[in-house]
Amino acid sequence: MATESAAGEGGAPGLPEAPPAAREIFGENFPAAQRYTELLASSGVQRGLIGPREVPRLWDRHVLNCAVLAELLPSGASLCDVGSGAGLPGIPVALARPDLSVTLLEPLLRRTTFLEEVVRELGLQNVTVLRGRAEEMVGKISVEIVTARAVAPLDRLAGWGMPLLRPYGQMLALKGDTAEQELADSRSALVKLGAVEWAVLPVGERVLGASTRVVQVKAGESPGGVKAATRRAKAARAGRVSGRPAEPRGGGRRRR
Repeated sequence: MATESAAGEGGAPGLPEAPPAAREIFGENFPAAQRYTELLASSGVQRGLIGPREVPRLWDRHVLNCAVLAELLPSGASLCDVGSGAGLPGIPVALARPDLSVTLLEPLLRRTTFLEEVVRELGLQNVTVLRGRAEEMVGKISVEIVTARAVAPLDRLAGWGMPLLRPYGQMLALKGDTAEQELADSRSALVKLGAVEWAVLPVGERVLGASTRVVQVKAGESPGGVKAATRRAKAARAGRVSGRPAEPRGGGRRRR
């Protein structure tokens, strides 16, 4: 069990020391993971991205809980973290797996500003921050993996995330205790969105002592359904689809 210091690590009040599992999960990127957690506990709280009551459990409940998602990811995959917020799970996954190409997709300006600052400070060469809504990115982003955490109910999340997948890609949603019920309630919607297989998978139990519950939804050859496939085909003919998005244009950003 991590012990809590008076000022935490790096001067963040209430932040516990990193559990031993953090060094195993992040390896040589442990110092960067430590700094990210400090930023969540300080700037993240000040900007309203993290609740102050979450600081004592940032490592176990948030950072490590997200990082173990990397167990399910193939080598060198492209990934889009939809509704990334404070960077969970995208940044812990990118730190645990520097071989991945990660896009943090978030519509709110104050959150993308925080994410850009974190990526710059940590020197994350495998991470891109993009401001926008998932439904606006169909035909602009095409990735092998879509991730999400605490964004929306599974059926709505799948409607946003599945169209961003390449054929036979997969969506991974951290859902906790609601995983089975949400999956049961969403099966008809998943089929309409081109899903061919789904399951609830436990990850991280070996290193954390408790598992993270992940809903895995595998797509067929038309992820997102017919409409999404049509939009992707048009974009491909125009040469606009890539695994990582182009830099957003300043004039195209909407303030919210």
